[in-house]
Amino acid sequence: MRIGQGFDIHRFSDDPTRPLMLGGVAIEGAPGLEGHSDADVVTHALIDALLGAGGCGDIGELFPDTDASIRGIASMVMLEAAVAKIAAAGFRAVNADITIIAETPKLGSHKVSIAQSLTEALGAPVSVKATTMERLGPIGAREGMAALCVALVE
Repeated sequence: MRIGQGFDIHRFSDDPTRPLMLGGVAIEGAPGLEGHSDADVVTHALIDALLGAGGCGDIGELFPDTDASIRGIASMVMLEAAVAKIAAAGFRAVNADITIIAETPKLGSHKVSIAQSLTEALGAPVSVKATTMERLGPIGAREGMAALCVALVE
């Protein structure tokens, strides 16, 4: 068994039409995040945790933001590739635990659907928690959001 950790952070987009994707779930009525992909911080943190646990590099190596052919890629597609990569290295996910860090939007009513989406995609239990920065720093100033993840593989 091996454990990996992941972290991701994105600023909010100025594009009012950009959707907010978290764990493959569209969060209605909230500004989207800026990024080369769909900027799903939750899924990105999970991907890095899985890749780290499997000794398979990181998200930037698998999906470089300099690759124009993957601009706008859905993070759930990226997760599928990461799961395949750790499987090729002889590992499968056992579970993952994610903490979303955001002042806005409030995520209490979305945690279950995010966890279900990621559990289904990963084929292993995923728990999701949310917290704020108590109005400290750029996340506390509502400039963006972040996510932390640990994942266990065997």
